[in-house]
Amino acid sequence: MKLLLVRHGKDEDGFRGGWSTFDLVEEGRNQALKLANYLKKNKISFGVNHIVSSDLPRTMSTAKFIAEKLEIPIIKEARLREMNNGDLAGMQNDLAEEKYPGLYFNTLRMNERYPNGESPVEFYNRIYSWFMDFLDQNSQSNGNILVVTHSGVINILYHIVKNIEWNNKKKSFKVENCSLHVLNTSTMQFEKENQVDFMLNK
Repeated sequence: MKLLLVRHGKDEDGFRGGWSTFDLVEEGRNQALKLANYLKKNKISFGVNHIVSSDLPRTMSTAKFIAEKLEIPIIKEARLREMNNGDLAGMQNDLAEEKYPGLYFNTLRMNERYPNGESPVEFYNRIYSWFMDFLDQNSQSNGNILVVTHSGVINILYHIVKNIEWNNKKKSFKVENCSLHVLNTSTMQFEKENQVDFMLNK
């Protein structure tokens, strides 16, 4: 089985992300459409039979563009959400800096939670647990599965697959908006990493 990982399209600038409920901006919708068209054009070779998506608006909107082109269903999965940044989710950057000066994902200690959110280690454990469950539940899958999620989630999955210790101090792997990452779960090797060349198509 192949697991196609996709980051959502571009959303609102100027606000903290995480569990923000902001949707895609026009650029993000265009990105999602280009990705959907690329996947449709290569539908047979990718062989995707359904989509699993984080349930946040920016991921669901991205997934819907793809689902409509491929005519396949979407399954919502809340565990695929980005890091839970609690009270800062969707907060304007200037206001967040005023209320929580210097508080960012990479300034948290591994076991330190965002206010009313989660800690980096809890985030990692949530994604690790989902991934192990996913592999177990889909070990006999006849088709490939596309997952629409977030950059933080995909970075954790890279670390798990490549057996690299993860922390919240830096993102080791580049994950652009609507980038495609293809993991062969039989060999546990990435066949595509951060593919975005289809964005150049008009």
